[in-house]
Amino acid sequence: MTDRDDVMDLRRLVYFVAVAEELHFGRAASRLAIAQPPLSRQIAQLESDLGVMLIDRSRSQIRLTQAGSVLLERARDVLERLDRTHREIKRIGEGFSGHLRVAFVGSATYGVLPSVIQAFRSAYPDVELALSAMNNAEQKRAVIQREIDIAIARPSLDDEELKSEPLLHEPLILALSDTSSLLEQQVPRLAALKAETFILYPRKPRPSFADHILNICLEEGFIPKSQVLAQDYQTAISLVSVGVGIALVPKSVSEAERPGVAYRAYEGHNPGTALSLNYRRDNRMPHLFNFLKVAQDVTRRQRKP
Repeated sequence: MTDRDDVMDLRRLVYFVAVAEELHFGRAASRLAIAQPPLSRQIAQLESDLGVMLIDRSRSQIRLTQAGSVLLERARDVLERLDRTHREIKRIGEGFSGHLRVAFVGSATYGVLPSVIQAFRSAYPDVELALSAMNNAEQKRAVIQREIDIAIARPSLDDEELKSEPLLHEPLILALSDTSSLLEQQVPRLAALKAETFILYPRKPRPSFADHILNICLEEGFIPKSQVLAQDYQTAISLVSVGVGIALVPKSVSEAERPGVAYRAYEGHNPGTALSLNYRRDNRMPHLFNFLKVAQDVTRRQRKP
């Protein structure tokens, strides 16, 4: 059977349903916006193809045969399924349905990301969001291997297969134990903190955010003699809370209270830190671009005074 025959068979089902529901060729033809003679020929061809009479034309008013009644029920089901499938595929194609896999660095859970997730779910409630926390190295591997669709990294992922779009740039601040004597200083000087224990993260892979912090210290003329390496932000801030040391963290994390932790601006070199949206260059999913637009809109609104 050729593709043309497939199309004709489906069209004949549509024609048959119209005739079966109207029980009148003239009204059915008007409903279908076609002339009556070709409609009659199509129904006759359908009966010929099936080898069975579907419509009893022996009386003044036509009626369905038993076979015709069964076909009407089945045809309605087929056409409804096709229509439902068409609507579903169309919604997926437009980014209103389906699923999207998003990974993010731990520190991104503060600040703008919760608002982005909330806004996206509100705008696209039928898109299933799969969220997972990963460090930059894990994100890079996962997005390249198509295990995730979007990586929210700090600062960005560098690979020729990936495209990176800036999301947010923010200053760094000090995270201190709430019992630290440094809280007595309104704005501590970073260069004066060289004797402090610096908690850096992640432990691996390197280079990473930890090296970004070490470079900032180097710009201030020192390398912390005492360093504690944590695997991720959550571990680092936990160590700060129990007085193990201090950490330089994105300003956005101060928006969420953490028992045992206080935050302060500092005086000295502060290039800040950035979040970015990273995805494969060949990923053309509409869900992805809808997410990018929502994220950028939310960030733009939050930046306004």
